[in-house]
Amino acid sequence: MQQQLINVFPTSIRPKMKRISWDGLEEIRIRIGWPMELIYDNRSEWLGMIDRYGLNEMLNYITGYSLYAMDEELKQGFLTLDGGHRIGITGHTTYHDTLNIGNTKVTNIVDIGGLNFRIAHEKKNCAKQILPFLRKGQLLYNTILFAVPGVGKTTYLRDLIRLISNGDKNYRGLKVCVVDERSEIGACYMGKARNDLGVRTDILDGCPKDTGMKMMLRSMSPQVIAVDELGKETEFQIVEEMRCCGVNILGTMHAGSIQELLENPLLKKCISNSSIERFVELYKKSDGERSFKIYDKGGCELDK
Repeated sequence: MQQQLINVFPTSIRPKMKRISWDGLEEIRIRIGWPMELIYDNRSEWLGMIDRYGLNEMLNYITGYSLYAMDEELKQGFLTLDGGHRIGITGHTTYHDTLNIGNTKVTNIVDIGGLNFRIAHEKKNCAKQILPFLRKGQLLYNTILFAVPGVGKTTYLRDLIRLISNGDKNYRGLKVCVVDERSEIGACYMGKARNDLGVRTDILDGCPKDTGMKMMLRSMSPQVIAVDELGKETEFQIVEEMRCCGVNILGTMHAGSIQELLENPLLKKCISNSSIERFVELYKKSDGERSFKIYDKGGCELDK
């Protein structure tokens, strides 16, 4: 992972990158004209400055000298590196409103001025203490993991998928289908996941979640469908359909508190008809260590 990331930085700064501490590194933020910021669990460090020339050099390495080929990802404000590392992008956006009704869509990001590398981590057994609260006999409660950005929702989701898929001496493994829209969960390369998602897991890589969940329901006989960052109305509609098919959902969402989550209008219907039954709040303690709280569908915290 380290060498893979180092290779997308300008050649002039690679020697410095080889000497940094990678243990606990969560983000690398680059802003033209300012020192590069390395963000760890509970501290930041500063490294050398990257200018416009250096940033353009990085974009060439990241995209294989074909920035235009990444057009669809750029419209969403990010690129994904092999290995599941997401690179957020800032710059000048261009957009259009073809129907003149205020429904604008970003068509490109030009004059790129900043990059944010979110480092993907595979931490096996980090979710082992959470899983017992999600068990419903031999199956699962329909579950949403939530947190503010940067806490590690995808990391915990990845480990839950692996544990559920493999099973153990008390619980049989379940067939898990993963719709990995941004290639962050499995970090697939040539159709094979580089991250360990378990022996009974099938992955649909790079596919929109609403489309992918429908495809998995129709063709792969899943017991669990796992997705990252639910947010669109069409995605919640598929979650409701899954309840009628006997398939469990395991997903993540952004939210700062259980109250904020329960006020989400798209989620309310899913809660009322038991399409969602459990919530797992992930948070950082003052020392940077992660912890969690479990809630039922009414928002009542369960004893751990």
